[in-house]
Amino acid sequence: MLDPAELFQVEPDLPDLGDPVLVQALAGFIDAGSATRLAREHLLRAPETRAIVRFDVDQLFDYRARRPAMMFVHDHWEGYDEPELAVHLLHDGAGTPFLLLAGPEPDVQWERFVAAVQMIVAQLGVRLTIGLNAIPMAVPHTRPVGVIAHGSRSELVSGHESWINTVQVPASAGHLLEYRLGQAGHDAMGFAVHVPHYLTQAEYPDAAVVLVDSVARAGGLVLPTDELRGAATTTRVEIDAQVAQSTEIEAIVRALENQYDAFVAGRGRNLLVDGAAQMPTADELGAELERFLADQAGHGDAHDS
Repeated sequence: MLDPAELFQVEPDLPDLGDPVLVQALAGFIDAGSATRLAREHLLRAPETRAIVRFDVDQLFDYRARRPAMMFVHDHWEGYDEPELAVHLLHDGAGTPFLLLAGPEPDVQWERFVAAVQMIVAQLGVRLTIGLNAIPMAVPHTRPVGVIAHGSRSELVSGHESWINTVQVPASAGHLLEYRLGQAGHDAMGFAVHVPHYLTQAEYPDAAVVLVDSVARAGGLVLPTDELRGAATTTRVEIDAQVAQSTEIEAIVRALENQYDAFVAGRGRNLLVDGAAQMPTADELGAELERFLADQAGHGDAHDS
């Protein structure tokens, strides 16, 4: 492995960070409802936010697979959406510093990247790393948003009910980071919020609220979510209005409600696995539901960036 220390630079003369929490919200893995992106952007809007660690993104990014946008104006190139992978210093509502790792998930050199983050965790005295994800689930938007909590120690997720037993999923750099940190004896955990599968291509702020609130509780931070909650209220009104216009969609939502309520009552089924067999496919939902999704997606970018 190439030297991980050559993959990043830390700003000199940093203020005293105490023992901060590091939130990991990389872009590029599954992000149903754009919940991770919404949570990340919400956190980055905090005042006095600045990047204190910058990665050499040229060594980690596949430009041909994810071509950055460029702006052409009349007769010249005027802008370039330069990819940036960095650790940002933020402060919560009480002034407590915490960190946010944001940017594109590395396309290559995962182990070297993870080793680099481990060095940063040690150098900055990080006490807990928290990863964010959003996954599609066979759940209705009319029920509370659920979340799967996982961690390097069972004590980190005490109080969170288990939704699944064992499942094999594609790896991500963020999940590998949690795994390697745990192996090295660092506290690391993550939250995967549940997004109704029929809204995965739309922005779903309700799920972003749950992610931010989960980080706040786990990290002992004060993270206001008024802006996200306002967006969530508006989105729910729009979804309910769309559903009310279609008896077919209403029937689908009722079926999901019954399935969800039965699962919550029994806690004996694996909603990720058992529910998949009953989950309506896009074809089964039909053209009317596709129009519904298109209308919802029109309210925001369906892709993480």
